[in-house]
Amino acid sequence: MARELVNVYAGLGANLGHARQSIDSAILALGKLPETLLVGRSSFYQSAPFQADGPDYTNAVVHLRTRLNAIDLLRAFQSVEDLAGRERPYRNAPRTLDIDLLLYGDGNIQSPELQVPHPRMNERAFVLLPLSELAPELVTTDELRGVQDQVVNRL
Repeated sequence: MARELVNVYAGLGANLGHARQSIDSAILALGKLPETLLVGRSSFYQSAPFQADGPDYTNAVVHLRTRLNAIDLLRAFQSVEDLAGRERPYRNAPRTLDIDLLLYGDGNIQSPELQVPHPRMNERAFVLLPLSELAPELVTTDELRGVQDQVVNRL
């Protein structure tokens, strides 16, 4: 029996190299993952690094539907990051590409490898604004009010 398609939201960000091009390429790659459909993508947003150093980030959120389980999807995201030259020298280091699994259906996953919903997504305007563009029902007014002091510009 085939696994049902699950609605997934992923956040993408980059602040090294050609950030917009890296995110565009990553979105195309995500749409080509096995048993996965790209449903939609947000606009690009620009933000200063959040709890980190380096140049400004370019961010976006995508909506996927997939039959992959959450861990296999996470590994696929990491492969796309690696192809974009992602290095992980330290936590919150500047990066050529970062893909975070924000939501996996209604799943609540708490493991050493993966936490879903993403544990810090509600603290980050660069996630909430593009997510609210794609799926306004998933972001509350209170959540948006809580990040209104963070400068994020739609590109």
